[in-house]
Amino acid sequence: MTTIRANSAIAALALTLLATACQQAPPSAEAAPKAVPAPSLPSGEIQFAAGSPQLAQIKVEPVAVAEVPTDEVTSPGKVEANPNRTSHVTLPLAGRIVSVTVKIGDYVQQGQPLLMIDSPDVDAALSAQLQSLAAITQAKSIVTKAQADLDRVRDLFAHDAVAKKEVLNAEAMLTQGQAGLEQAQAGAQQSRRRLEILGIEPGKFGQKVSVNAPIAGKVLEMNIVPGEYRNDTSAQVMTIADLSTVWITSDVPESSIRLVKLGEPVQIDLAAYPGEKFRGRVKQIADIVDPQTRTIKVRAEMLNTGARLRPEMFGQIRHVEAVENKPVVPASAVIETDGKRIVWRNTAEGRFVRTPVVVGARIGERIAILNGLQAGDKIVTDGVMLLQSN
Repeated sequence: MTTIRANSAIAALALTLLATACQQAPPSAEAAPKAVPAPSLPSGEIQFAAGSPQLAQIKVEPVAVAEVPTDEVTSPGKVEANPNRTSHVTLPLAGRIVSVTVKIGDYVQQGQPLLMIDSPDVDAALSAQLQSLAAITQAKSIVTKAQADLDRVRDLFAHDAVAKKEVLNAEAMLTQGQAGLEQAQAGAQQSRRRLEILGIEPGKFGQKVSVNAPIAGKVLEMNIVPGEYRNDTSAQVMTIADLSTVWITSDVPESSIRLVKLGEPVQIDLAAYPGEKFRGRVKQIADIVDPQTRTIKVRAEMLNTGARLRPEMFGQIRHVEAVENKPVVPASAVIETDGKRIVWRNTAEGRFVRTPVVVGARIGERIAILNGLQAGDKIVTDGVMLLQSN
């Protein structure tokens, strides 16, 4: 019995020593280092030990330099067809529309037939041309007779057979005949020119008139169909626009018009192509202010490469008066805390300093820094919130 009690006491003592040893065991060597500032570092600085896994989550980039606008105005705008390259097609004469050979959206070459007209005015023009030719023949006959009469009277006057008055009368008749001939020739030229404009061959009645494209471009509008009769020759039946270049029209506030100058480059952002920048130049500034909106129309011209820009697309136009070189950083590198904007600057291996900055204009995904950083400084661009949480 005594032996059993001794063994039990020894076992209990061994268990007690083992538990005490487990409680005093040192922490595991694999535990991650705490991401807190060392007590010896100044406030606003963080130091990570070399090889810390947290350093792999932090991306550092040098501060770049870019041109930053010092004064600018941004205004809403929309794409318009260039009015200098837009043609509104009308009918040259009244008549019935025989056929229409194009449709909306078609691209046409200059001189390409658009539609055919059957018009009674064609026969009238041919008749007028024949009448003008007959008038020339008649006028030539009158001039020939007047010239012969004048020669005869002059001969008689040379032999004292007639008075001087007869000679003067004959000369007047010849002058009138010559004036009539010139008038007939002018009428013939006018009638021939009309036939040329209409594309009509002289002497052939019953011809149809072809209306051709005045410029190369796309058919944007059309309000005519085969079979209808049109009397109004001033009404537009088709609109063709050359969209190789387009205008961007914006309404610039009166207070900012001083920043816009003819010929200056502008940047265009379109809702149809987010994130893509287009370039143009100011071509026209309106001479009047809209009394309702107190804005002034400004139009910029830009190339339409690939025909991607379509009239009525909306966007924004950015007019820049002057630029200067300034440090720029990614927008993700700047955070706001306690009413201040700060970045984390990398000053040594694993060491980061909280740095207040004064920011300027935003250029795409980057922000200009007016004060607090210099070109070449290294800053944290990814993992900023990891530093903020320490």
